[in-house]
Amino acid sequence: QVQLVESGGGLVQAGGSLRLSCAASGSGFRINAMGWFRQAPGKQRELVAGIGTGGSTNYVDSAKGRFTISRDNAKNTVYLQMNSLKPEDTAVYYCYLDSSQLTWPTRSARSWGPGTQVTVSP
Repeated sequence: QVQLVESGGGLVQAGGSLRLSCAASGSGFRINAMGWFRQAPGKQRELVAGIGTGGSTNYVDSAKGRFTISRDNAKNTVYLQMNSLKPEDTAVYYCYLDSSQLTWPTRSARSWGPGTQVTVSP
């Protein structure tokens, strides 16, 4: 079993910055990918950023050039540095972890964090 703990959300003015952290704990699993989805009121949940095993990254178009995702494999932690924040970034951000069991069969699963609120004022 995997548990995710998120931190770093909060209130910020437009143009400001926040850094989200998501730490995974547990044993007997291998991390395949980590990242964040977000969901704003009245909108569908969307992938904000993800990072794969080899370090490849994906970003939603609106975040490109402003957000940077990274991870510390030794700490099983992923970070999302968010700069030049805009009011439209306001949403609940959910960390996700794609993992596989170390023992056969290597079942895969997606774990979710509890969500952290990011609010950007005009």
